[in-house]
Amino acid sequence: MSTFDDREDAFEAKYAHDQNLRFKALARRNRALGLWAAEKLGLTGEEATAYAASVVAADLEEAGEEDVYRKLRADFDAKSIDVSEHRIRRTMDELLAAAIETLRTEG
Repeated sequence: MSTFDDREDAFEAKYAHDQNLRFKALARRNRALGLWAAEKLGLTGEEATAYAASVVAADLEEAGEEDVYRKLRADFDAKSIDVSEHRIRRTMDELLAAAIETLRTEG
């Protein structure tokens, strides 16, 4: 193999690793976000766990995080819970940063 091929393989491996890390981080973020939202919605125990799983599943509907935001917004609105768009998005960002940091320290 040439040096170019070696570098290309290394870049591909890094890209695959980064994508895997991002997928795991988003799943962790969405679970934590679901638990945060469940608390605001008054859910506890198994209901909270099931709600968190539904938030993780909501992220699979389309690319990006708008599907998750829309789910939370709709659920908060349905129960007349006043949580601003800014608060939801800030919590999403904070929990993603925490999930990434956790994954980096674990692995």
